[in-house]
Amino acid sequence: MKPKVAFICVHNSCRSQIAEALSKLFAAEVFESYSGGTETKPEINKDAVRIVKKLYGVDMNETQRSKLLSELSQIDIAVKMGCNVVCPYLPAKYVEDWGLEDPTGKSDEEFIKCIKIIEKKVIDLRDRIKNGEMG
Repeated sequence: MKPKVAFICVHNSCRSQIAEALSKLFAAEVFESYSGGTETKPEINKDAVRIVKKLYGVDMNETQRSKLLSELSQIDIAVKMGCNVVCPYLPAKYVEDWGLEDPTGKSDEEFIKCIKIIEKKVIDLRDRIKNGEMG
């Protein structure tokens, strides 16, 4: 059975949503992807949606929505996106923090830089899970 990975941050509108989308794209055969936050936003960050669609052809507005952590089922691996002291807690067998800065309100270049880091980290996580290095 595939492990369940949750990408978590406070608002579940940008970095965690990008990580969920890219995980579904690059790691669906290895783990199930979810994202959530302690608060939700009425919509996913427009810049994140636009740039992910441009780079990967994935429309996050069609496949995802902002969710609370309480909506997620039992998670095996929790990945904090980088929210310092306010990062939400989610019980999981394994937790790591990617320490990413929120690109909200920044330039497309900053968004693309963040998205590419997330892509690299998702692929690394996929490979670690596949190689039995997690948990």
